[in-house]
Amino acid sequence: MNEEFIPVQNSEDEDNGEKIEEVLSDAGELGHTSCLCLTHVFKFLDEGDRRSADLVCQRWHNIMHSPSLWRSHTFHLNVRPSKYRQSEFHSSVAYVQSRGVYLERLAVLVNPPSTYSIAWRLLRTIKTVFDELTRVRASLKSISLTNLELDRPCWTSGLRNSFVIFLVSFLRAQGSKLDSVCLNGMKIGMIQGLEMLSTLAQSQKRTNHRYYISTLDLKVYRNSNMPRTLSFMKGLTHLSLSYSCLSDELLKALQPRERGLRDFIHLKTLSLWCSLNVPHGQVICGHSWESLASCCPGLKVKIAVDQILNTDRLARILLPEIPLVDFSMTTFYSPNEEWSPRPLFYVMLPQFRLTLKCLTLHLSNCSELLDDELLKLVRRCDRLEQLRVWAFLEIRTVQRLLRIRLAQRSLLNTIRVSVYSVEEDHEEQKEQLEKLLSTYRDLPPELDFFATVYPH
Repeated sequence: MNEEFIPVQNSEDEDNGEKIEEVLSDAGELGHTSCLCLTHVFKFLDEGDRRSADLVCQRWHNIMHSPSLWRSHTFHLNVRPSKYRQSEFHSSVAYVQSRGVYLERLAVLVNPPSTYSIAWRLLRTIKTVFDELTRVRASLKSISLTNLELDRPCWTSGLRNSFVIFLVSFLRAQGSKLDSVCLNGMKIGMIQGLEMLSTLAQSQKRTNHRYYISTLDLKVYRNSNMPRTLSFMKGLTHLSLSYSCLSDELLKALQPRERGLRDFIHLKTLSLWCSLNVPHGQVICGHSWESLASCCPGLKVKIAVDQILNTDRLARILLPEIPLVDFSMTTFYSPNEEWSPRPLFYVMLPQFRLTLKCLTLHLSNCSELLDDELLKLVRRCDRLEQLRVWAFLEIRTVQRLLRIRLAQRSLLNTIRVSVYSVEEDHEEQKEQLEKLLSTYRDLPPELDFFATVYPH
């Protein structure tokens, strides 16, 4: 009689079986961990590399469809015809159709158009992309649309009005869930800008405590209705405006008034952009700044000044009551202009010696030396963390800045200096700079230091 073969299992085999099960279990956990690691790595790939990775194997293909990989995206729209690449219109629309449902944070970076046809194509592309986002029901939390420059001649009144109408309609539909809106560089008129702002404010009035706009970057000219409109932005924590919008009434409107949400959520960052060609002569009361700072603990104010060479106006802008943490200034003035940044170095900026953390200066001081003034200012600013300078300076000033950092300033961990030169052959200055810096090879690892000679 044929007997069935029955394997005999001893205790040693049982132990081996348990070990195999442990190995398989560990392999499963390792596989799960590998998926998480791959998902994290894929986040750093651009769209082309992701398409290539998607074709490697079935496992990578499955990971590539994880929603976490597609929650943020940036479109770079040039909208110029090219036979070497796919139309930006079709590629942008195709992306939204396939991945738009996962999008939460969208940025659209635009090259300002130069002709009517390019402006028309840009309007068509952006409108179609936004319509697709609405169709796929994307849960957008943040939207950034920058550098449109609607004041250009190529934007006819018809195109400009069409753009504003569709954007207002989109913000009206999506505004209740947005927490960040950036429309920097749009350069629209006062009425149209206020219409967009009012749309966002109305959407905030309808929302619950889960959704509110915390970041708003919208540069429009001053309007008497703006303070009241901004007062409805109940969750605003980061605000960027043109200085022309500023008034005592607006600073008062930004103060928390109601009990509840605004008691816990208050303005944290106020960024102001001030330019020579934009109205900036209004008088702001120092008490208004003081009152806002007292109602918003930890408020940080950032001011960027462009080409304002009137010392009296600068003094009215830089009031000592401002909790200024970041100041940036760009000035290009000729030798025959009766203006000097010395009052700024000696009087205005030292007022903020206990608050100023970031200082950026682009100066064309070819007719005067400002080395000693700059060094004194750096020594006086106790909280300074970042210094960026483009100016005519002596080469040894770079060395003196390093000495200040190494001897006194442990907080100053970013120093980037470009020394302007008018010499046709500035190689000698470069060699001088390299020689001076050659003795500083062991700089602190936390110090981000860079210096160069730059032809002016």
